[in-house]
Amino acid sequence: MTSAAPSATAPAASPSLRSTQIAAGLIVALAAAGTLAGAWYFQLVVGLAPCPLCLEQRIPYYVGVPLALVAVALASAGKANFARMALSLTAMLMALAACLAIYHAGVEWGFWQGPTACSGSGPALGGGNLLDSLQQARVVRCDEAPWRLFGLSLAGYNAFIAVALTLVALRGAAAR
Repeated sequence: MTSAAPSATAPAASPSLRSTQIAAGLIVALAAAGTLAGAWYFQLVVGLAPCPLCLEQRIPYYVGVPLALVAVALASAGKANFARMALSLTAMLMALAACLAIYHAGVEWGFWQGPTACSGSGPALGGGNLLDSLQQARVVRCDEAPWRLFGLSLAGYNAFIAVALTLVALRGAAAR
């Protein structure tokens, strides 16, 4: 019984595998960066202040964009197994983004309760000058969608985008 010892160098990735992984990484990186750009556009140009849940939904994208680009670099260098790991991690991040977006959309639709810090009746005001307190307070609510298109809020669209990017990253990770 002989056991084959692993070779010091892994076999080169096939051109088909390499192109699939590169394409998946580029699609995810560009679409995720575009999603972030859209969020910043709505915040800075349109003037829609993000709620705490909106800001949390951006975190997987902030990590996922560079990780997808690392996957592209690894695939380009012929390191298919490392590219597969990077794409798998990217898929997990995009799945997390999808879960956060679905949760936020559900809060907006009233399917479940959101965080008490940004959902419900708002902060309780104590003594002091009530008028001054109200003028100074700026609470962005998580349970109210300030913008909708065809009935979907930004969180709803983010859910669809994140699910699609999860599938693209998984396709690249599963390529052989």
